Amino acid sequence: MSTHEKKRLETPPANIKFKIKRREKAASPARWETFELGYRRNLNVISALMEIRKNPVTSDGKQTTPPVWDMSCLEQVCGICTMVIDGRVRQSCSALIDDLLLESGSDTVTLEPMSKFPVVRDLKVDRSEMFDHLKRVNAWIELDGTYNLGPGPTISNETAQERYAYSRCMTCGCCLEACPQYGDQNYIGPQAIAQARLFNMHPTGKLTAEDRLNGLLGDDGIGNCGNAQNCIEVCPMSIPLTKAIYETNRDITVDAIFGWLKK
Repeated sequence: MSTHEKKRLETPPANIKFKIKRREKAASPARWETFELGYRRNLNVISALMEIRKNPVTSDGKQTTPPVWDMSCLEQVCGICTMVIDGRVRQSCSALIDDLLLESGSDTVTLEPMSKFPVVRDLKVDRSEMFDHLKRVNAWIELDGTYNLGPGPTISNETAQERYAYSRCMTCGCCLEACPQYGDQNYIGPQAIAQARLFNMHPTGKLTAEDRLNGLLGDDGIGNCGNAQNCIEVCPMSIPLTKAIYETNRDITVDAIFGWLKK
């Protein structure tokens, strides 16, 4: 820890400012409002927003409506509280104010909604497109019925560990927000690709692997990945997204060349 950081910890600001980008609804113009709270150790962004909601008065004394955002588990598991904090996409439940102040060197925290999804209101966005992408790549294992199917297939420890890494995805949207190809460039994004990889690695999932690979083709498919690698920089669960993209792209190529042998 640098001398500057130690000084910041020893002499925190008396008050913290929260600059929030607000919008009444999707078609409304955006505006900025700044709120001020007294400094408190171990405060996270969600706790700060809850304090602001109790008394929604801006730093210049204007009474306003309480800021709107999404939250659920508060344990960085559900992914729903994702927003752009000080210019970086992350979970607001695990974003500690002390860390943010050290990073920025200021007494102000800036909060914005993710830009790659439709804004519902203020910091709340509609992430439905991510779940539509999961449907498109058949991100599930098919079952023959509800009766007992007997013991499941054996999976090696190496495969189980790799699949576990992909299974940690919480559909938060961080990778899509950071990806320069997602959005205007028509790209399905690393999240859906990694989930296709997850289920194609399963012994039962391999039976329908071609359906998942076909779901990644098209004008907005896996071929539009620009290899920016921003996704792995922001993923809160450290999912090997670029590995999933590479290996899935390889599987698509192999299937395109030799797939006719299966028919």
